[in-house]
Amino acid sequence: MDCPRCRGVMIQDVFEDLHDDTGSIFFRGWRCITCGEILDPVIANNRQSRPSPLLGRARKKFATLLS
Repeated sequence: MDCPRCRGVMIQDVFEDLHDDTGSIFFRGWRCITCGEILDPVIANNRQSRPSPLLGRARKKFATLLS
């Protein structure tokens, strides 16, 4: 698997989450050995379901308000 951030090599890893309310303190995911990016099913789902970035739309809206 290639890292979505730097295109480096990702390895499977086990992570520890002491603040998890579900009672499970360990979870499996992927970690990039180059940049440290971490991906797990929750992160991947959140990235797919979020709306598109507002940066471009915010600039256009602000520019029209100034005109």
